[in-house]
Amino acid sequence: MTVTRPTRSSQYEAQELEPASDKPSRTTFRRRLPNLPGGLGAWLWLAVIILPIYYVILTSFKDQAGFFSTSPLWITDPTLDNYALVLENDFLRYFANSLIVTIGSVIPALMVSFMATYAIVRGKSRFLGMTNKLFLLGLAIPLHATIIPIYYMVIRLQLYDTLLALILPSIAFAIPISVLILATAMRNVPNELFESMRLDGCSDWAMMWRLALPMTRPAVVTVGIYNALQVWNGFLFPLVLTQSQDLRVLPLSLWSYQGQFGANIPAVLAAVVLATLPLLVLYVVARRQLVGGLAAGFSK
Repeated sequence: MTVTRPTRSSQYEAQELEPASDKPSRTTFRRRLPNLPGGLGAWLWLAVIILPIYYVILTSFKDQAGFFSTSPLWITDPTLDNYALVLENDFLRYFANSLIVTIGSVIPALMVSFMATYAIVRGKSRFLGMTNKLFLLGLAIPLHATIIPIYYMVIRLQLYDTLLALILPSIAFAIPISVLILATAMRNVPNELFESMRLDGCSDWAMMWRLALPMTRPAVVTVGIYNALQVWNGFLFPLVLTQSQDLRVLPLSLWSYQGQFGANIPAVLAAVVLATLPLLVLYVVARRQLVGGLAAGFSK
């Protein structure tokens, strides 16, 4: 009598036919548990962010008497007088000055930074390497430490009390961080694409605008929004380099609602709300590119 041993393939088939265990594994059970501490922390962080915004918007609809008499987080008689006061107090002129300074600073800074980044990433010379280190050195120089030399140079160039005195330093301080972010994104562009375009007879100038720019557009948008926020909210340069009331920008115009013995807090917060609306619209329009640019910075 011969005994046949099951072959290895029949053993595998038998194992496959066995019903799987209905008991969930330990890892699956852990995944199904809700992360209560993480959820609670997220809600607390959301409250920390939302509460000041709610306070600013709510207070902007109060009058001065209601600001001191009612609860900080409640309103009884909303009014639009603060917004009317802000619009009557040359708000559009201050808005136009901020818009001119922001556009005049961001667009040249983006162009110079993008071309410098392409030369640094695609170039092989030692001079370009030293240029990159020089840009990185600019990140270590604080803005407040350079205000006296900048003031002296603006005076020597006879640009004091002009919008150009605000635009030129803003461009200089926006270039280092822009080059750093754009270099990370441009290094992620495959080298094979550049080589194929070079075989087709494209020059470096054509590859920069036809290949590098479309491939790094999320990073370019991210850098543009970041620089626009810095220039739009800038206070030190307008305070030191301008003195005329006609050349005030929005952050500096908040002084218009401050008297000798007090300040019109609801009017100040109404001006803050109106000054924030363009940034909110910019974020809504370019949020996809912004998120893509931030995610691209973490890719290898």
